[in-house]
Amino acid sequence: MRLHQRLSIIVVLFLPAVLRAQDPPPAEASGGTGTDLFMMFGSDFDRPGLVPRSNCNIGIGHTFGFLKHDPFGDELTFAYTYENAGTHGFLHTAFGEHTEQVGVMKNFPLPKTKVLTGYTWLQTGITTYTGNPRIENRLDSSASLGAIIHFNDQNAIWLQETYSKVVTVPWYTTSSIGYTWSW
Repeated sequence: MRLHQRLSIIVVLFLPAVLRAQDPPPAEASGGTGTDLFMMFGSDFDRPGLVPRSNCNIGIGHTFGFLKHDPFGDELTFAYTYENAGTHGFLHTAFGEHTEQVGVMKNFPLPKTKVLTGYTWLQTGITTYTGNPRIENRLDSSASLGAIIHFNDQNAIWLQETYSKVVTVPWYTTSSIGYTWSW
């Protein structure tokens, strides 16, 4: 197992415990905080050529009340993405792309509804191409626009469209659907 994979696993497993161990500020002073664990599944369309790829994402985000009025975001995120970059299969082909990203998400209410909210999400990180004789690491950046359908305070479905660009690789878009559990 590569070092970046070990670090990803450690962060995903221990970040919730670290966040829970901190004394949260009073809700009325901070505007509220919360932690989201999310899983998303989608399909990439690589440009040029509209070549379909699978895109599986898992991550964690924490909303900070003091960032509520920040124009870029109120939720800091860490995500791991696996993408099928091969030409002959769905998941776990000889060619894959593994990405670790940090990001900032801005949640915003939509008028006249409490069940549906919107968000923007900016992310950047390192993507690793595998299956070749040597591993290749590249900078990966993305911007997403999405909607969240809230079932209750803890369960929601996310719908999202993402534009991504990896240095030295054509741009691509991803349409995703995901589930989040919040506490």
